[in-house]
Amino acid sequence: MDSLGQDEQRAVWAVVGTDIGPLMLAATRNGLVNVVFHASDAVRDRALERLAARLGGRLVEDPDSPLLAEAIRQLRAYFAGERHDFDLPLDWSLSSGFNRQVLRELASGVPYGSVVGYGDLAGRVGQPGGAQAVGMAMGSNPLPVVVPCHRVVESDGGIGGFGGGLETKRKLLALEGVLPEPLF
Repeated sequence: MDSLGQDEQRAVWAVVGTDIGPLMLAATRNGLVNVVFHASDAVRDRALERLAARLGGRLVEDPDSPLLAEAIRQLRAYFAGERHDFDLPLDWSLSSGFNRQVLRELASGVPYGSVVGYGDLAGRVGQPGGAQAVGMAMGSNPLPVVVPCHRVVESDGGIGGFGGGLETKRKLLALEGVLPEPLF
């Protein structure tokens, strides 16, 4: 407790199984702060070390935390095809400047079942010709799936890159009806 009787800055985390593999979710009292793909023990441990360094507070595994409960519920509904957008408080403290501006535009302006080109997204934030910078912002997204960087594609119709791997991006786009499901 601090001098005002408040808990010190604390983040809670949990690993949740999904159709694209385990996701690690972390939240602060300000909102969901991090989503990590392929959260094996080793990936999770590295992510927790980075979070502790960035947030400067305690990290506690607490899958039943009220800070995580709604995020877990909404993610499960999304993967079940029952939810098309997320209505969660987000803690943007792991993103800043241009990257945060791009990610906020992506979260609010590219709905479920649609895609946007890197260059188009750059234009939306007042940086025409900034496609590469948008790609860097997508790569730094601390909240993938919830802030849907999988919806950003190349202008020539290519799928583009993805921090969670191209197969994960394909699965997310197929879930949203943008790509067909694989035949086998």
